[in-house]
Amino acid sequence: MSYELAEKSLLGAMFEENYLILDSHMQARFFQGHVHQMIYMVMRELAQEGKPVDYITVLAGREPSDLGGVNYVYGLKRFANVVRFDEYEEMIIDQWKKQELARILQQAIEHDWSADDVLHTLGELEELRSGREATTLTEHLLTQYERPFRPDETKPGISTGLSDLDKILNGFQSCEYIIVAARPSMGKTDVLNHFALQASKDGHMPIIFSLEMSRKSMIDRMIAATGEYNRLRMRNPYKYFTEPQKERWTPTLNHLNGGGIHIDDQSTLTVRKIKAKARNIIKTNPTKRPIIFIDYLQIIRPEGQVINQTVAIGQISNELKAMAKEFNCPVVVLSQLSRASETRHDKHPIMSDLRDSGNIEQDADVIALLHREDYYDREKAPTNVMEIEIAKHRNGPTGTITTIYSKETGKLYDFDKDYYKRGENR
Repeated sequence: MSYELAEKSLLGAMFEENYLILDSHMQARFFQGHVHQMIYMVMRELAQEGKPVDYITVLAGREPSDLGGVNYVYGLKRFANVVRFDEYEEMIIDQWKKQELARILQQAIEHDWSADDVLHTLGELEELRSGREATTLTEHLLTQYERPFRPDETKPGISTGLSDLDKILNGFQSCEYIIVAARPSMGKTDVLNHFALQASKDGHMPIIFSLEMSRKSMIDRMIAATGEYNRLRMRNPYKYFTEPQKERWTPTLNHLNGGGIHIDDQSTLTVRKIKAKARNIIKTNPTKRPIIFIDYLQIIRPEGQVINQTVAIGQISNELKAMAKEFNCPVVVLSQLSRASETRHDKHPIMSDLRDSGNIEQDADVIALLHREDYYDREKAPTNVMEIEIAKHRNGPTGTITTIYSKETGKLYDFDKDYYKRGENR
């Protein structure tokens, strides 16, 4: 793609999604064309004033001839591609930096700059390349002096809804990339739903990318878990529900409706598309703390041509870790395990069972492995007991917790002997 088309795509995307104007790293000088620089400057002025940015407001901000004309500005919408925004932005900025580097070196030769002047100017350019983030300790340390003398105001992690698991993880932490792995039908999706429902209950914003299961099926599972409905009965509630179950149906739906959960069930997603969709949701709901869930890792599509599945999963895993840091929120991803555990006498999974592991073990901040004995021995093993082993925890302890998992409703509970006294009226 030419740089001119990439610039048109960026401007068209900004018209389509106004939050990109101030959220991006773009500056007017990065655009090669004067007309594009002028259009971007008008868009940025409008966005900074909190005004809507569309073709009419932009054309009203300057003489249309300065912006390439009415038809030119209106025609930019044909080039909009929000999904590839990050890619085109990086391409344009990198091209500008190359041109700027050549200009600096040419000036240095013409004006006989000293080595210090050259290094200083190149250093300023490098700051742009690295996102202009501060790398010294001073600014951060200045905020630390009063820590022993004031209550901790740091936001706690997002609760898992399981007290023993929260003791190990201190909740899901911002910037962390969390893998939840298990064999098929072990209960991974129900665990994801449990985490999402708890986050919603606590006022956060769960964003779920369900690449395998339809949105309708995910919502049905959430209804069953929230209302504690037997999923078999939910196939025909009119026929199989008791009167008490019917009475709590409307409150259950109202509770879910007010929870602010987002579910995207498009099956052919790359990490780039996931980022674009998540960014849009986050920017339109700025007051809520986001947490992203993905079901599941091995069916995310890689970008471009890849050598094999292991390389592809390694690339995807690395991108997911980067996404958690970029959005400053937890990213919880389900993953399949290989059959290796089923060939061992002890069926408990281990980290090397991660399918197509690639960089997963290296990238993940937390790896949680799910295990149920009754999955393998239904006659002898206690039913409805699930173990969650934290096999890796980059910033804290590891360990195994036991939880109650109701396969009938998909709901998880803290391990409590009183659970068995709840009755089976679901």
